[in-house]
Formats: sequence, C-alpha cells, structure tokens
Amino acid sequence: MAELDIHAAHDHSGDRFAQRVGVAVGVIGIILAIVTIGSHRAHTQAVIYRTEENDLWSFYQARKVRQRVFEVGAGLAAALSTDEKKTAELIDRFTQQGAHEAQETPELEKQAKQKAAATAREEGRAVRLDLGEGFLELGLVLASLYFLSKRRFFPAIGLTAAVIGSALGIAGFIF
Repeated sequence: MAELDIHAAHDHSGDRFAQRVGVAVGVIGIILAIVTIGSHRAHTQAVIYRTEENDLWSFYQARKVRQRVFEVGAGLAAALSTDEKKTAELIDRFTQQGAHEAQETPELEKQAKQKAAATAREEGRAVRLDLGEGFLELGLVLASLYFLSKRRFFPAIGLTAAVIGSALGIAGFIF
C-alpha cells in the first residue's frame, strides 16, 4: 500500500503579511465577541423594559377601570336611592375612592411613557450592536479568505468591514 504524505500545517513563518492578517483576524474575533455579548445584553434589557412598561400600562388600566366602577357605583346609588340619608355616605365614599384612583393614574401614565422611551433607546442600541456584529463577522470571514486565496484585497475589504462594525459597536455601547 502506498503511503501518502499529508501536510496538515502550513509554515507561514516567512510570510509576514500572513502573520499580520492572522493577528488582525484574532483581534477582529475578540472585538466581535465583545460586541456580540453587548448585543445580547441590549436585547435582554429591551425585553425587560418592555415587560415593565406593559406592567405599568396594565396597572394604569386597572386603576382607570376601578375609577370608572366607583363613578358608576356612586351614580347608581344616587339614582336608585329612596333614602338619601342612608346612601349619602356610600355615594361620598365611592366618590372619594374614584377621585383617589383618578389622582394615581397620571403618575402611572408618566412612568409607563418613560419605560416606553427607555425601551426605544435600548432597542436602538441593540440594532446598532447587531449591525456592528454583522460587519465584524463579515470582516472576519473576508480577512480569513486570504489564507485560502493569498489575495491581498480580502484582508483590505475585511478590515474595512471590521472598522465599520467596530464603529457601530462603539456607537451601540456609548449611545
């Protein structure tokens, strides 16, 4: 049986450009990992903000329903009353409770709108980080194609994509 001599490793010790491309690919990979983690955390935070916003809107709606129920209760008590003296206390209590509910709702509405704004900001961050992640992945792949093709334009295009991805990632972390 004939023996085959298979060389698994390539010696790039004489190819200084390949060494630089290899280091660049490693750096791009590190930046990609950081941006990917940031992207995942931004998406998670956006979901948390959205959940808190939904909870506040639900609480707001419950308060508005209770306010309306007290108003209807007071109106029914007044309309169906045969003895105003007996129902005056009930009507007064319903009116006070309805007024209390009405005082609480503007603050809940304000908080819900603040959460909506925080959600929008976080979703914007997540989009920037996602785009940065995509460009970094593209840069990593393109730069790596040098090792298969030995064409110098692949690392040039890859590094350009990586710089764009890094800028988007930085924008996602800062803004």
